Amino acid sequence: MKTLLLFLILSTTTLHAQYEGLWEGFDGEWGHVSRQLIALAEATPADKFAWRPAPGVRSTSEVYMHIALANFYLLSVTGPPMPPDIKSSDMEKTVTSKADVIAFLKRSQSRQLALSSSPATFSARSKS
Repeated sequence: MKTLLLFLILSTTTLHAQYEGLWEGFDGEWGHVSRQLIALAEATPADKFAWRPAPGVRSTSEVYMHIALANFYLLSVTGPPMPPDIKSSDMEKTVTSKADVIAFLKRSQSRQLALSSSPATFSARSKS
């Protein structure tokens, strides 16, 4: 019984150490992909934000908004709550201007960066 208890205590310590390092190595990749995504959105001509490859397929702006909303949603599971101005997933279809879409992308990415620089926020939220 003592051996089992000792094993459980040591396992928990190891898991906690791995959990604290969750963002290690991820920040660099996240930053790289985020910069590329913003650069792509900024390089896309404004008139191409309404383009869609076929009927029933997301437009360019809808794809960018889908990414931004997914970022906010995933963070709401592990960190800060959804921003109050995000009321539904219909925003993919209603936020279509280049400036607004890029602003949402940047907000979603800056929120992730704030979370990763404060692991206590992540830890407290995900342990509940």
